Amino acid sequence: MNQAPQAVVAARIPGAAALGLVPPPAAEVVPATVLADPAWTAARLVSRARRQGSADRRVLATVWWYSASTVLLTPPLAGLVAGVPLSGRLEDISISLLPGGLPAAAVAAAGGKDLAGDVRDSLAAVITAVAEAGRMRERPLWAIATDSLANQLLTLGRALGDVRAVTAEARPLAAAIGAPLPEPRYVDVAGARFTRRASCCLMYLLPGQPLCTSCPRRAPAERQILLEGLGL
Repeated sequence: MNQAPQAVVAARIPGAAALGLVPPPAAEVVPATVLADPAWTAARLVSRARRQGSADRRVLATVWWYSASTVLLTPPLAGLVAGVPLSGRLEDISISLLPGGLPAAAVAAAGGKDLAGDVRDSLAAVITAVAEAGRMRERPLWAIATDSLANQLLTLGRALGDVRAVTAEARPLAAAIGAPLPEPRYVDVAGARFTRRASCCLMYLLPGQPLCTSCPRRAPAERQILLEGLGL
């Protein structure tokens, strides 16, 4: 795959490697189309079950998708804010996997004219596969996708030093992608912006894992206090 367009994007975004725009050395590289294969995804869940201390397919699939969706969406979102369109099509993206099988980075070819349509098709294909592999409904996975979109635009905004301008891209893009993707939301607390999450990653159901700070399962007042601490 021609990495030149993404290399231009990565050069424009500070900390691009940490954001998943530069493949880690010696990582296993697979075509993103494998993410839409239920059998391949089910095998990844089985291989991660012992590592994560759970045999609950729904939990494993949800945690997997929380990571995979972030990685998958990063190149097209980065291209959008950097002014160099990168593709959202599975066929144009490669995924780098860490030794434990967790997606760590993605590289996309140059983008086409319909970013929202390409992202919609990719999300729909992968969510169908993850839902089948995890024996779960698709709707919670769409909610995770909208949080991943919001989170990555927020992260990119912080990297570029313009959180408000970059996060302003979230709602128009999500609206263009369309249902069943929920509307991405943000909340400003103590001078800092956070994603107002629509989903729960279910990490708290894994051994030794607490609720996330911004988890929607927390009482609103408790979540507000915790976010205020992060905003200091």
